[in-house]
Amino acid sequence: MDELLLKDAHEMRELLSNRSISAVELLTAHIEHIEQVDAHVNAIITTCFDVAMDQAKAIDDLGEKTGLLTGIPIPHKDLVATKNLRTTHGSTLFREHIPDTNDYIIDRMQRAGAITIGKTNVPEFGAGSHTFNRVFGPTKNPYNLERTCGGSSGGAAVALAMRMAALADGSDLGGSLRNPASFCNVIGFRPTNNILPPSLTADHSRNLASLGPMARDVDSVALLFEALRSDHPVSELPRLEAISLEGLRIAFTEDFDALPVVPEIRAIVRDVAAKLDEAGAIVEEASPDFGGARDIFQTLRGLSFRNRYDAFTPREKTELKPTILWNLALGISIDDEDLNRAQMERIALNKRIETFFQHYDLFVGPTTQVLPFPIPIEWIREIEGVQMNTYIDWMESCSWVTTTECPALSMPAGFADGLPVGVQLISRRASDSRLLRIAKSIESVISSASVLPDILCGD
Repeated sequence: MDELLLKDAHEMRELLSNRSISAVELLTAHIEHIEQVDAHVNAIITTCFDVAMDQAKAIDDLGEKTGLLTGIPIPHKDLVATKNLRTTHGSTLFREHIPDTNDYIIDRMQRAGAITIGKTNVPEFGAGSHTFNRVFGPTKNPYNLERTCGGSSGGAAVALAMRMAALADGSDLGGSLRNPASFCNVIGFRPTNNILPPSLTADHSRNLASLGPMARDVDSVALLFEALRSDHPVSELPRLEAISLEGLRIAFTEDFDALPVVPEIRAIVRDVAAKLDEAGAIVEEASPDFGGARDIFQTLRGLSFRNRYDAFTPREKTELKPTILWNLALGISIDDEDLNRAQMERIALNKRIETFFQHYDLFVGPTTQVLPFPIPIEWIREIEGVQMNTYIDWMESCSWVTTTECPALSMPAGFADGLPVGVQLISRRASDSRLLRIAKSIESVISSASVLPDILCGD
């Protein structure tokens, strides 16, 4: 593997800026590596290498690296529309769909100089945290090819872990940035609600979904975040100035006071808390009251499914997988009383969260409740003797946090049985930049992101 691919996005930018490498050389290294390793994991399911090479040559001919992402190859999640590039949503209904416009985040990345190289695999319409569909099949976990990579940004997480990209975009409703990041030993960052909404045109007052950046290090996440959140990002962005852990007030939880979590993950959360304590933080075991979070999430998610899929024709609905049909039926059953109750619960929860963060600078907990599971298992039915009633119950360690509207980041924190485990770093609403600066300090204490999958290490 070309050593260029081990560098982070800032290092790549610096090499491009001082002309130590050309955009063509960097892109060629990525293309050759993708062609060598992607067949093992099935992460990048559509490519546009010829168009990408033309763009790289144009960048080199211009001779100026003026954009925040100029010359950086990036694959895009197959849920976001990408002009003139197949975007399937992981659905047979869109198997050959080629949009004629870009999603707004694609425009922003391309205006910042990013080179689009392809699309990353997703579950059907992004539903469920296990990346498989009837168009492309499953994406495999790079640390164990028989296990899931999570989802829905599963292809993006695998592309990063396999060093096929230094940056990738994703999206998150119930954990779709954070869950695959945890399963694949990378970082997924869900910003404060609606800083990066799913679109710029809809009414997002009831929205729980968010777009967001993924990378292997916090500085690279911050770089892509800056490009995503503004139509006119700065042309230069220095590395983050870390906030010292000394004296920082950190609450941690193994289970959010209510959720079943496997012992291996609990042990890693406790180990992280101990390391933060040793680094000088004031660490206490505590959790806010998440009462109502399940109802809020299920109700607003059901409403979003009704809004998205109820307009499909009867024939189109026969192409939807059973879990989507179940979620659609739930959405159709929601009435005004259900919605009003969920909205009142959301207001009350947010007030409790605000009070909690008056006492703490950071909240740390498990990203997932289970380790990556075998690919043939569609969703987890039981955790530590507790039955999961729906296909999304097993990821409430993420979906409950979604309902708080707070920024949350999954940080690689170690391995259990050879499988990656991430912890979730959560801070008060609208503190995204501060969270990233704290995360940079924590990264130096706990991150396991440098551990390569065995498949990249040769014999």
